[in-house]
Amino acid sequence: MRYVYTRDDVKIFYRLIGTGPTTILFVHPPGMGHITFKQQLPLSKDFRLLYVDLRGNGNSDSGSVSIKFPLLARDLYDVCQQLDIDKVFICGYSNGASIAMETAIRYPNLVEGLLLIGAFSEVDSLLLGGEFLLGITASKMKMMQLLANVISNAHSYSKAFGKEMSDYFLRTDADILYQMYLEGLFYNCTKKLPSISCPILLIYGQKDYYVHHYQYKFMKRHRDTKVIYVSGARHQIPTKHSTILNAITKQFIQNQKMDTKTKGSHSTP
Repeated sequence: MRYVYTRDDVKIFYRLIGTGPTTILFVHPPGMGHITFKQQLPLSKDFRLLYVDLRGNGNSDSGSVSIKFPLLARDLYDVCQQLDIDKVFICGYSNGASIAMETAIRYPNLVEGLLLIGAFSEVDSLLLGGEFLLGITASKMKMMQLLANVISNAHSYSKAFGKEMSDYFLRTDADILYQMYLEGLFYNCTKKLPSISCPILLIYGQKDYYVHHYQYKFMKRHRDTKVIYVSGARHQIPTKHSTILNAITKQFIQNQKMDTKTKGSHSTP
């Protein structure tokens, strides 16, 4: 196992896979760990993939302070600094997308682009809020096996992966999960969206109806937001619709690199 240490000496687990000049950093939702993005491994043929278990999740240590998204964003920055990675595209899934946005807000020089799957800049609907409240209640009551079963069943593409995800989920302490769900419920970066300087690609499942309206908050406030719907998909795009997600990811990064080259050539005297 490979670890780096944050500035407050917390041990963070990571995997760095693949070659090439471009790095994709993956940010998982509460409790699910880096294996959420196991189906994105084929992208390592073209990019470096940086998988991280967030503080208190999976194989990473918890530290002694409360979990807040600015802290998790700082951890991600520290991981990149320790690994001498100065630029990343960040792929954030669900509440992991909120952490990805916070990272782009706080460390704009680090982030070249955001791929946000099922993203929301705040929780403003009863359905989404209800999901958070269920997670908050279950984790507060230490019902970790129930949560592990629900999450793994929803994301499983095979019996073996379902078991792997359930077991990995149980490595997260119930109190850490409670803190993450609580932070996710009250996190709000809508008014800060204009300060994100990199392009944003929102990826929504066609059937993930209760988060579709969030795209308008992004498009109203962020100058370079694009939206893609994945046909037939609900929320679990990284695990259940990996082929299309990998193609979308590759195309988005290639387009941004091409745009950067084009702008650079136009600015040359």
